Formats: sequence, structure tokens, C-alpha cells
Amino acid sequence: MNASLTNMCELFIETRDRIKREFSWNSSYIYPVCAAIFTDKKQLVDVERLRFCDRMLKNYTGIFSNFRGTAKLAMVSMLSASPDPEQKMQKALQAYDMLKSHFFSSTFLPIAAVIMADMVEPDRYLHIAQRTRRIYDLMRRNHFFLTSSEDSVFAAMLALSSLSDEQIVNETESCYQLLKNNFFSKNAVQSLSHVLALCDGDPQDKCQRTMHLYHELSSRGCRYGGSYELANLGVLAMLPQDNIVNDIIAVDSFLSRQRGYGLLGLGRKQRLMHAGMLVSSYLIAQNIQAENDLRFNENIAMQTTAISSTVSLIVAQQAAVCAAVAASSAAAASSST
Repeated sequence: MNASLTNMCELFIETRDRIKREFSWNSSYIYPVCAAIFTDKKQLVDVERLRFCDRMLKNYTGIFSNFRGTAKLAMVSMLSASPDPEQKMQKALQAYDMLKSHFFSSTFLPIAAVIMADMVEPDRYLHIAQRTRRIYDLMRRNHFFLTSSEDSVFAAMLALSSLSDEQIVNETESCYQLLKNNFFSKNAVQSLSHVLALCDGDPQDKCQRTMHLYHELSSRGCRYGGSYELANLGVLAMLPQDNIVNDIIAVDSFLSRQRGYGLLGLGRKQRLMHAGMLVSSYLIAQNIQAENDLRFNENIAMQTTAISSTVSLIVAQQAAVCAAVAASSAAAASSST
């Protein structure tokens, strides 16, 4: 494992431990996801800033608000990692109001709203909320029993796409049909298909890359989870494949030696997913650096393609993080009952 990736892993563990010490009453499932939010931005959590954002969220929302549900710590982390937390909070509430006018209230809508606050200007919130609902309805038309409030997060990410609503759903459905026989959880396959639809490329090629990575990991003794972990697998499959399996295994090995990932800690599938999240953050950062280097390249068409590809990967990564937040929150809720 190279020095940059090692530093990222160490940053992840230190951030996780700081958050856990400060918010010790939360579920062990949520701390690594919160740490990944900071690590993705190459930030070591500022505990004072995190406390400030926690108080701010409480000041802006009522006691029964969905912003205060099991995903609250993840949303507080998203606020804290932003340059202007208060402005982001205000924008997230505006986005949430727009989304709430088109969906029944749920614990998942605030997650989508916080992400939207980063990626969309307020004058587009209404359009994105309306489009999110249209895409969600098309999802339900194809898979009525699989589509639930959790998918509103993916619909919001897909609403940022330059494809038409029908193209988005056709892309998702093509990926779903190609992948559905490979995994037991059809709901997880649907989430994976949503992530792949956010990325550039032909559905057949994207699905082949996903399954190739899955089998490569399995052949090396790392069986990737077939549940909510699949969303992140889709992001990993779209990244350069030269050393990705070695990187994932190296990070997984590093995590296995850390407190909280042993026999009494999180399971191997969660650990491997966290390794995948770190590797995807690392490689996307490498893509961004390559994009910056292309600014000095005379081939403008090549530069534009690289920028488009990187943006789609960032959105897909955000969707995968949302899936991890939702799943961690569900696990937290289950463990508390």
C-alpha cells in the first residue's frame, strides 16, 4: 500500500475514533460511515466544529424532525465537513421542503436534501424535486415491490443526470436485468443498478466490470457483501482496474488490525465495504488530479470527457455514501430495539 493510501487509512481510523469518543451513544455501524465523509475530503474531524453543527441542527429542526433520526450523526458530519455549515443547513432545509412536497416524510429525504445542498443551486431545487418524483414513479412502475422510500435518495441523485427520465430508468433497468441473477437480494441489485446508471458507459460493459471485480475479490478470499454493500462495488467497478483489487485487499488487511474490526467488532463484509469506500475516495481523488493536469493539454475533447467522467463518479460516490448511511441507520435502529 503506497504512502498516500496509508495516510488516508490512518486518517479514517483517527477520525472514526474521535467521533466515537465525542458521540459515544451512537451505533458502531454509523461511526465508520461518518469517518468516510471526512476522509473523502481529506479532513481530520474538528470535534468542536462537529459539536457546533450538532447544536445548529437541533436549533434549526424540531424534536420530531427526520433530521434528528438515526442518520443524524452522518448529516452532522456532512455539515461539519463543508466550508460553511450554516449556509449548507439552510440550503438543505430548503431542498428538504421541496422534496417533502413530493414525497411522504421519511428518514431518507434529509440525506438526499443535504447532498442536494452541495450539488445544486437553490433556484433548481423545485425542478430537481419534481424530477426526483418522476424518476421515483418510473422506478415503482418497473419494480413496485422493490422500490421504497430508501430509493428516493437514488432518485434524487439520478435527477442530477443529463439523461432524460426515460433514459435514466432504461439504463437502470438494463443493468438490473443483467445483474439480477448474480445476487440474492434484488433490492440490493436495484441499488447497484442505480449507481451504475449514474456512471458513463454501456450497461453491458458496466455490469461485466462489476462482476469481474466481484469475482476477482472472491478469488483472493475477499467475498464482497451482496446486500447494501453492492452500491459501493458499482463505484469501484467504474474506476481504473490496474491495481484496485490489491488496493482493496491491502486496505482491508490494514482495517483488520484496527480496534473495532476484530472478532467482536464489525463483520468482514462491513470491513471490506469500508475498505472499498476508502479506495474509491482515493482513486476518485487521483482522477481529479489527472483532470487538473489535462487543463494544460491541448486536446480539449479529451479534457471534457475526463471532466464528465469524474463528475459522474463523484455523484455515484455520493449515492453509495447515502446507501451506506441509510443501511447503517437501519442497523442502528434494529440494534436499539
